[in-house]
Amino acid sequence: MKEFAQYFDHTLLKADATEDDIIKLLKEAREYQFCSVCVNGCHVSLARKFLGSCGVKVATVIGFPLGAMSTAAKLAEADDALNNGADELDMVINIGALKGGHTNHVLSEITQLASLCHQRGTRLKVIIETCLLTKEEIVAACQLAKEANADFVKTSTGFSTGGATVEDIRLMRNTVGSEMQIKASGGIRTLTDAQAMIEAGADRLGCSASAAILQEYQKQK
Repeated sequence: MKEFAQYFDHTLLKADATEDDIIKLLKEAREYQFCSVCVNGCHVSLARKFLGSCGVKVATVIGFPLGAMSTAAKLAEADDALNNGADELDMVINIGALKGGHTNHVLSEITQLASLCHQRGTRLKVIIETCLLTKEEIVAACQLAKEANADFVKTSTGFSTGGATVEDIRLMRNTVGSEMQIKASGGIRTLTDAQAMIEAGADRLGCSASAAILQEYQKQK
């Protein structure tokens, strides 16, 4: 079960999440030994202190959920998160720039954030928001993330028009090969959903329903 739990980034990114809600998330993460928790930046310090050395990583989001900030703003947000103890950063690309053909901007932004993360011993996940992209744009976004030396490419914020699909995970895996990891996020609510994403090629799952999925997994075992 511990091996299966390592697929999950136990996630709570809602705007109305209270400190009590975050503490509940952190307790579940520690109990089930998920790979990480993913919280908004204001909760990184709390998560870092609460989890300590229990082995659960602290992840946070950058440029979330729209990706439409300046690169300087994203870098400042990333630096603050790293200073507060984040182990992994999930950044949203500038989706409009990608769709408008400004690939050099997208590449430069991801490269700068990846460089900052790697200098600080952390990893970068690149959220491309697949539901807003054509298949050709998904391929282009994955190629840019790979060229920029990011660690993961991730499907979704969970706050747009759709989440992860098996079809998109397969396309992303075919594009990046075995050299990058893939995170499926958005709409993964059951054990069946989770297993389908893993079988399609996902290395990590961003879920708010992680505890319920693990309970379902335990019952099956």
